Amino acid sequence: MNQAAASKTRNAVLGKSGEEEARRFLLKKGYEIIAQNYRSPFGEVDLICKDQNSVVFVEVKTRKNLNFGDGAEAVVPKKQKKIIKTALYFLKNKHLEAHPYRFDVVSILSGGDLKISYIPHAFP
Repeated sequence: MNQAAASKTRNAVLGKSGEEEARRFLLKKGYEIIAQNYRSPFGEVDLICKDQNSVVFVEVKTRKNLNFGDGAEAVVPKKQKKIIKTALYFLKNKHLEAHPYRFDVVSILSGGDLKISYIPHAFP
């Protein structure tokens, strides 16, 4: 395996472990997980949850260190647009357009002690 492929594999493993940490974190907060890694023609949403009466679309970003910034900083407007389009696709296909919804971000720092930052209503 070449260096680029090995790095991609490590990043995928890190991302999956972060999503699992975020999933456990949200379950402890009382959220119900509706879907994980939901894909549409527009992109992917890491977690889709129900929090009381709201559908919550959650982007999870995991980092080993802060060399490239906090994970939440990576949810730039271009990424937000993909998440929004995917969320609207999900709501329409599940006939949930009338439900309130929001976009949250869970940022995980896994190097050393695990640190979870949770940003509800992260973007409009």
